Amino acid sequence: MGKRDNGSLRTLQMSRLSRRGVIKSGIGAAALGGLALQGASAAPRARFQDTGDLVFLSTQLAQVTEAEAMRNTILADYEGEVDFITEDLGPFNDRIAAETQAGTGTVSLIGGQHGDFASFAADGLLMDLSDLATELQDRNFPTQYLDLGRYGGEALNYIPWMQATYVMAANRSALEFLPDGVDEAALQTSLTYEQLTAWIMAINEAEGPKFGLPAGEMGLYHRFLQGYAYPSFTGGVNTTYSSEAAVAMWTWLKDAWQYANPQSVNYDNLSDPLLTGEISVGWDHTARLINALRENPGDLIAFPAPRGPKGLGFMPVVAGLAIPKTSPNPDGARALIEYLTRPEVQAITLKEVAFFPVVEGELPTDLGEGVQKEVSAVQATTADPAALESLLPVGLGDQGGAYNDVFKTTFRAIVLDGKDIPAVLAEQAANLQAVLDAAGAPCWSPDPASEGVCQVG
Repeated sequence: MGKRDNGSLRTLQMSRLSRRGVIKSGIGAAALGGLALQGASAAPRARFQDTGDLVFLSTQLAQVTEAEAMRNTILADYEGEVDFITEDLGPFNDRIAAETQAGTGTVSLIGGQHGDFASFAADGLLMDLSDLATELQDRNFPTQYLDLGRYGGEALNYIPWMQATYVMAANRSALEFLPDGVDEAALQTSLTYEQLTAWIMAINEAEGPKFGLPAGEMGLYHRFLQGYAYPSFTGGVNTTYSSEAAVAMWTWLKDAWQYANPQSVNYDNLSDPLLTGEISVGWDHTARLINALRENPGDLIAFPAPRGPKGLGFMPVVAGLAIPKTSPNPDGARALIEYLTRPEVQAITLKEVAFFPVVEGELPTDLGEGVQKEVSAVQATTADPAALESLLPVGLGDQGGAYNDVFKTTFRAIVLDGKDIPAVLAEQAANLQAVLDAAGAPCWSPDPASEGVCQVG
């Protein structure tokens, strides 16, 4: 499957979502507006009975605790036999591509982030699930998320499954070091990157470096750059990669990093460092913070990421369920989709792995204090008038890892090795453009829509 032509590129372009559209119909309403467990209309489940064993391949819920929760709790009441397998994006793509080339498959259902399916959709590898969405219309999936699943075309390539984002967390003891004019309430509504620097500097002077980012081998610090720092400082990502505003952002991060715990380069997630006290302020994925917030909700708080000159950058993570055209058991796959999108199962998913629902209704009342703190932080993020969403990378196919590596390499060169910021950005801009060219990827939000390959700014 070679590089796609411009026609395919146009098909891959995102239907442009307004910020308020995602906020009102995405995390901000479907997840936080609630999940009605009582009195919800029931889908015609007789049509979705067990239809045999199936293999469910997913890029999501890949951490050991998440996968165990999926197999042992979330799927516990499903009547069929499901072999739930997780893969990194590269092997995930390779397996579906290989089964497509062979003309026969072993994988019946696939789960992934929105961007994980873009190349499959462009190459026509996925079944159209428009009729299934109609059958499940009582779930009231956000219209914007269904539009995303069409990738600018008519066919619905995936059904929304779950959603998440990233937030800040801090030990309550760190609040005494907040800068003048900032209190706990202000953390939910108005924290800036400059104020964050002043805060972690004060903590450093009193207790040592206790700021943290998950900058380990499996950490998600590249998402902090792509979805938070870049949009907040520059208003874009790819098209503003080496701009003057980007230089200002990297200058901020390089300065802030002197107050980071040196062990941050080994952190794959921040739950353990928060619990042990190695860090007192940090940023991470909701699913990777939830263990700390569950275990010590009295001492930990959660709040939105800071805002910069261009707004409050944030990254909503939309995951979906798709059926490859080589699926050996498409009926079973449809039955499992129906099961995983039931309101009660969406509630279990939230409680177990801190991924938020994509169905409408009221949230259950027994979430636990830790989960509720994340809910409140996410709600404060998505409801903020300055919120600026940055979608996960779209249309990169097997170039996804190379794309992330550009941001990781830039981080290491500037922040860890102290190299000249404009020089590093100039060098890595060429590498970033090469990745986008190889993938044939158009721009995605918050960058403006492009005709053809996205051009690095």
